[in-house]
Amino acid sequence: MPQVTCIGLLTADVVGKPIDSLPERGKLKLVERMELHTGGCAANTGIALARLGVKTAVIGKVGADGFGDFIVQRLTAHHVDCEGVVRDAEAATSATMVLVHGDGERSFLHYYGANATLRESDIDIGLLRRNKVVHIAGAFLMSSLDGEPASRILGEVQRAGVTTALDTAWDATGSWIQKLGCCLRYVDYFMPSYEEARMLAGGREDPAEIAAFLLNAGVKVVALKMGERGAYIRSLDGQEIRIPAHRVETVDALGAGDAFVAGFLTGIVRDWDLERCSRFANAVGACCVTALGATTGVRSFAETLSFLDEHNGA
Repeated sequence: MPQVTCIGLLTADVVGKPIDSLPERGKLKLVERMELHTGGCAANTGIALARLGVKTAVIGKVGADGFGDFIVQRLTAHHVDCEGVVRDAEAATSATMVLVHGDGERSFLHYYGANATLRESDIDIGLLRRNKVVHIAGAFLMSSLDGEPASRILGEVQRAGVTTALDTAWDATGSWIQKLGCCLRYVDYFMPSYEEARMLAGGREDPAEIAAFLLNAGVKVVALKMGERGAYIRSLDGQEIRIPAHRVETVDALGAGDAFVAGFLTGIVRDWDLERCSRFANAVGACCVTALGATTGVRSFAETLSFLDEHNGA
């Protein structure tokens, strides 16, 4: 039985680097590297958790196509339970073209695909009640699950004593808190990016004010992923933690936020205190950016602890 189940985005990522501009219409431009990776918040977080030694399952939806075969094969190869991955005969697998710029920043061309057809009825609540943590990964990009359906799932498992976690993607529809607000009262750990959290909090800029807004909305712990500025964590019981970013050579920032989440959930599974969870999460995210791809740079549990020791973060 898995300790953590990640529900959400499963995507095939075609990653090219470096791409600082597109070719002229009808022309060809060479890049140094182009690779196919698993992507999507649920896949990234699930694989990272498995690498960190956590028994993990992923629930999502892919198409009956080559990209779908690839995602299921890669999840299985990383010992992630993908019994809950639904194969859709009509919708194609979600895919993203990831343009990695020379400085490591990324731009995306995304196709919603099967992620948009994942529904509440695709998810076995009975199985989720037997987990230690249930994490919804990629809110705002699952149009058939976002909002009230996700709220019902989180509420049911939380009432059963399961710890709940939530991460977001960018909301291209601009709904933000109007869509997500109903979920937040059932979220124990909320781990959005700073920019996403800023939009949810009505444009507030200060991390403390953003966190306070989200705590008032019902979240118990807010962990803001702030990129080069590290992380800001605040809890309903008054704890406030600021973690600076580690200095590493950034190859590709793709998946860093999902790696942070995996590190944080690893700490929760191990019953660590909030500061230890935060520091470990920050280290997992730092390791992630040292290689091309969303999970390639994620290290084992022991290797991540060694990284922390080397960077005086233990």
